[in-house]
Amino acid sequence: QVQLVESGGGLAQAGGSLRLSCAASGRTDSSYSMGWFRQAPGKEREFVAAITWSGGNTAYADSVKDRFTISRDSVKNTVYLQMNSLKVGDTAVYRCAARRGGLVSNRRYYEYWGQGTQVTVSS
Repeated sequence: QVQLVESGGGLAQAGGSLRLSCAASGRTDSSYSMGWFRQAPGKEREFVAAITWSGGNTAYADSVKDRFTISRDSVKNTVYLQMNSLKVGDTAVYRCAARRGGLVSNRRYYEYWGQGTQVTVSS
């Protein structure tokens, strides 16, 4: 079992920045990949970014590329999502997820999920 707890959400102005954290506990090891997803009201949950736990390989949705950066601290067992140049359209509940295996963007392949943290971007 893997437990995930997100933090760092809140209110930001357009053009501002926020950093989300996802603390992982339980049976995480180098075979895992971690992802961030988001869901806005009335919309489906969508992929944001992912990273391999061991090698640091990353993947991003086109909508956040060059604005968001995913990283991990294997000592702290924490994954981060640095969000810069925020837009009103980034408003959503952001959830951290984990899977055993490589980078994928399809949410159905992720086995473990956090509860989520709200990010609200105002104009």
